[in-house]
Parts: sequence; C-alpha cells; structure tokens
Amino acid sequence: MRLGEKLEKLTWAGRTAHILKEEIDRLQQSGSLIIPKEPGGWWHQYVCPHHHTELTFDSMQVDASEFLCPHGCRIEGEAYRGAWLVFKHQSLARVALQSAAVFAALGEESYAQISKRLLVEYAEQFPLYPVHPEAQGWMLKGRAFHQALTEAIWSTTLIRAYLLLRDEGVVFEAKEQAAIDAFLGLLAGSMEEYRHILIHERNNAENNYTAWLNASLACVYAARGGQAALEALIEGQGGFKHHLSIGVKADQLEFEGSTYYHVFVLRAYLISAEMAHRFGIDLYATTGADGQSMRGMLEALADLADDQGALPALHDGPLARDPYAREIAEIAEQGLAIYGIAGLAPVLREAYRQLGAAGGEQLEALLYGAGEAADRAPALEPRGSRLWPDAGFVIGRAAGNPLSFLADFGEHGGSHGHYDKLHLTLMHTEQTLTPDFGMVPYGSPMRKSWFAETASHNTVSLDGRSQAPHEGRCVHFEANDSTVYAWLQSTEAYEGCTMNRHLLLTGEWLLDWFQVELAGEEPKSIEWWMHPAVQVNAEQLQSLGRDEIYKLLIEQKDIASDADTISEQDLPIIGQFVASDSVDASGASQLHISYELGSDKSLAFDSESHASSVISPAATVFHTVLVQPGDELLAVQTPGDSVDPSQSLIAMLHRRNDRQADFIHVYRAGSRAELTRISAQEIVITVPGPTNSSKRMQLTADKGLLFIN
Repeated sequence: MRLGEKLEKLTWAGRTAHILKEEIDRLQQSGSLIIPKEPGGWWHQYVCPHHHTELTFDSMQVDASEFLCPHGCRIEGEAYRGAWLVFKHQSLARVALQSAAVFAALGEESYAQISKRLLVEYAEQFPLYPVHPEAQGWMLKGRAFHQALTEAIWSTTLIRAYLLLRDEGVVFEAKEQAAIDAFLGLLAGSMEEYRHILIHERNNAENNYTAWLNASLACVYAARGGQAALEALIEGQGGFKHHLSIGVKADQLEFEGSTYYHVFVLRAYLISAEMAHRFGIDLYATTGADGQSMRGMLEALADLADDQGALPALHDGPLARDPYAREIAEIAEQGLAIYGIAGLAPVLREAYRQLGAAGGEQLEALLYGAGEAADRAPALEPRGSRLWPDAGFVIGRAAGNPLSFLADFGEHGGSHGHYDKLHLTLMHTEQTLTPDFGMVPYGSPMRKSWFAETASHNTVSLDGRSQAPHEGRCVHFEANDSTVYAWLQSTEAYEGCTMNRHLLLTGEWLLDWFQVELAGEEPKSIEWWMHPAVQVNAEQLQSLGRDEIYKLLIEQKDIASDADTISEQDLPIIGQFVASDSVDASGASQLHISYELGSDKSLAFDSESHASSVISPAATVFHTVLVQPGDELLAVQTPGDSVDPSQSLIAMLHRRNDRQADFIHVYRAGSRAELTRISAQEIVITVPGPTNSSKRMQLTADKGLLFIN
C-alpha cells in the first residue's frame, strides 16, 4: 500500500504523518540538517568512562566537541567525537527517509526537497571520505565510518529514501543523478570487496556482517535496476539463502544466541526481501536448508518476549536503548503486516513505549504498519512452553501460574557469548524479576570486567572465577498445560565439575534445584547467584558487623603472549540473610523473602535500620530458600544494569565451601510456600492455606525430578 493510500484508509496514518512532519520542521528550524564533512568513528565508544552509561545525543545539534553523560559528566576526545558523528550521520539518513515518507504521505513538495538535498549531498561527499585510517585492525574498514558494517546499515536507509522518492515521481537532475550513480558504484565496490574478504578469505560467511553487506548490495541493485545481480546475490555463497541456512539455527534463533543480533540479522533479511520484492522475487517465504525462515525468526521473538513484550537481553546486546527499540519496531510491524503474527503485538507496543510513542507515532509505523489499531493489537492466545534445542534455550509456562522462566544451556556464542550456562531468568506477568542485564557499549571496560562474567548472571560460579566458554545440554524437557520440567546440565564449565539445574514449574510454584558436584578432593567456594531487579522485603537481611568483600577474578587472554592475565574486582558484601530458627529432620532451615513488583527499585539496604524502602506493589513474589548447615546467604553490592551500571544493585549470593552443594529454592506468586528436606534426594513443598496442598519430590540420577505422591 502506498503511503498516500494509507492516509485514506487508516485513521492513525494521517496523525502519524503530521507528527513526523513536525519533527522534521523542528530539525530544519534548528539548522541541524547539515552533513558533516568528517566520517564517523565507532559508536560503541560513545560511553562515559566514569559511569559506563551511553552518552546523550541530541539530533538538534549541528556539531559537538563536548559530550554529556546522563549524570552530568562532560567528556571530550576524538574517540567520543567520532562516535557522536556516527549518530549524526545515522540521524541525517533517517531524516532523509522520514522526509521522503512525509512527502509520499502528505504530498508536500518541500519534504521531498529536504530528502533529495540530503541524498545528493551525501552522494557528493561519500567519495571524499577516506577508507578509514583510524579503524581498529579487526574491523572491515568503511569510508563514512570506521566499520563497513555501519556503512552498510546507513546506506540502506539512504537508498530506501532514494527509492521512495523515485516511486513518488521525484526527478533528479542530471548532475544530481550522476552523483548518486557514482555513490552507488563506489558503495557497491566496497560492499562486494568486503563480502569477498569475509566469505572467501576469512571463511566466515555466517557472520552477521554478511547479512548487512547483502542488504546494502540488495539496495544498490534495486536502485540500479540490477535484477540479475540481485538474483546472483540471493543464490550465491554467503547470499540470502545460504546465510539463512548457516547464520540461523534450525530452531529459528540466530547462531550467536543473542536476541540483539537475532533482531539485527532479521532486519537485514527483511530489507533484502523488500528490495527483491521490487523485481517480483518473493523472499518472505524463503526457507533455509533446515527450515529456517523469517517467519520462524519472528515467531521465536514473540515466544521469547516477557508478558510486557520486552525481549530478553540474551548474550551481547543492550537491555534497552532507543535505536534498538526502533529496530524492534521495524521488524515487528512487518511481522504483523506480512505474516500476521499476533504475538508480536506486545513486542511492538513495548518498543513504542520505550520510544515515548505509545500510540505508535513513529516512522516505522508509517512505512510498515498495516491495518487499524485493533488489527495491530489483536487478542492473544496464552503462550505455552518452548525448547530451542539447537540454540540452547528453554522457556517454561504453566496454566494458572503468573510465574514463568527462561534458561540458557546452549553454545557460548563466540565473541558475543557470555560465561552464563544454566542462567535463569524468572518472570512474572507484571514484571521480569531476574533478567539478564544486557551489555554496555563495547567501548566500556565493563563489557569484560562484569557484564559477560558468570557472577553477573543467575547461575553458579566457583571460587570467584567465571565458567569456561562451553556448551551445556538439556537432559530432559517435558511440558503439558499444567507442568513444565527442564533438566539442564553442564560438565565443562570447570574442570571436574558437574552442574545440574532442575526447573519444575507447576500451576502453583517454581522449584529451582541446582546441584553441583566436584570430582576432586579439595573443597571450593560454590557460588549460586541471583540478581533481582525489583523491590525485596528484606526483614531477614542483617548487617555482617564487619567489612567483607567478594573477589571477582577476571581472566583475560593476552593475545601477544598467548597467556591469561587475572585481575580482581572487589564487590562489597553488605549483609547476610538469616534463616528461621526452626530446622527440619535434616538440619535444614528456611529463609523467606519476597519481591515487590511494579517498582524499578531493587533491594535497597540501609545498614543502620536493616530495612529496605517499600513501594506499593502491583504483585508480590515469595521466595523460599532451603538453608543447610554450612550455607551462607549474602547480599552483595554489584554494578547496575547495562543502561546505567553506576546505579548499584544488590545480588543474593548463596554459597557453600564444599565438594558438593544443593541449592534448593522455591518461588510462588501471592503467598509463600514451605520447603522441607526429607532426605538427601527428597523434599516436600507445601502451600499453606485452605487446601494446604503438599507435593513430595525425589531427585533421581536417571530420570531427574519425580513426584512421589
């Protein structure tokens, strides 16, 4: 549907077009629509060296040499300016596309002229940018940016603006067209060269770069009318079909196990499909060698999202940032319009909420949205559990229980992987309790000193060290409407260490039984971590009465010497959780705490009052811990999430110095459950109340968890 038709047929489209028009007017009035003569750098360096937060970017600025942190720092330096220029170039490309869309929707010629001017000026400037001399050695170097990858992404936005203008009858004068043709030729030469290096010289065709080099070339070929070149690109080695077969697992998740890079690659695929459609070639229904498809990739995102529509930050990728939200909106709009995947409606709604556009007043809606508001927010069917056996994730949902879980057992994920096998994300319909906190921009040292480390995830570490990069396995998965059981195992995280995580979700509670066994004679500090992102009732949290720290040992490979170096990071231990005085026949006691949902605060411990601040909750989740003789339960102050690491959080550290450990935890929404240990391998979970329900379970070596009554 052409954009002018959308205004006639869809009630929301006109309002959205006028809001987008007003945004352009403000930019025009500020004088900020001037193309920089300098190339951009690497956006990941746009991060405060003190707070590790992304620096702010204002598209109204014409130029900048001083860059602001949200906490008030004023940062200067060439690396930061280079990163700022990335955002500036990208924002101007977006203005070119947005202006073309406003013209196509409203027919106002001045917006076609804004778009046309930006396109021609970039076309004239592009040959003047050098092949970037300051790019890091591992990068495929671009002209307008350090990375050819950034250049490919930026170019797709510009070329889509150019094509939209042409579709609407805009004519470029001979000189203007010559500049654009020269730009397209130079860009094509660069992208083709980089594809050859990546696919043939480096033998790395599955790289996410490849999808974007393909998308950029697909745009170039569409702009030139090069159907034969596009068809060769689709069919050849490293082309659309081949990349879909090797860059995506058979279970429909991108091979690096990162939600962010899954979205990243999927967006590139959709741009390639949009270009192919111009020649009557349908890539939307294309499948890979093992059934991989864009539909399947979109459905996977709908399954992964929490009940608010937020996508988990698995492996590398931001927890939240505006450019990422726009990318999510772009693919979700197409998933709804092209494939009718209703489960993407909450994902789209959450992306627009993060952008401060709850009504969807964004460029992505105007370009790709279809149907009235009711069609774009359909009633959703309850979602079930799902196992991704190839990528190595499992999600558990049970009818009647507002709690659900997501766990990671798969491949490390290469350069974008984390040391996080058997990580657990615990979710409630109101809010995610224990998310993966995501990744800071790569220019921050905290990428490797905290956010990729085991201790920053909800899993087990040994002696302050992170797990080795490895792949775990799912020993058993069974799901029906009322019960979900996942048995996950790792045997390569540490030498001689076997870890088994048993997750059992019923309509009433979630049992997490994490068992660790060491083969050697020496005991080790076995460390179970939980990082709540919500308010906790900390009545049983007391001061230690002494200063104590947790030493995180960070191993880094020295490429020059091929040796490991170890650095330390001290995390303050600010208190201890104290279990009840009563013990069961096994000598174990219970710790009861609760989490208040509907607030952005995590546990806020006051060392004098031994209490946390309280906010009226939307819901409460109760957490019961079986505390055995020799166990310690500590409150550890850690960096915050990847949006703002400077805002400290408090983690629970359940540790035991031994050769074997059983960490047994139960979660229940609304009221608490009781835990009793009958023997080494048997427990009873009781829910007090009118029904006083009780379940007895046995952990067996061959079949895992079994109900025995």
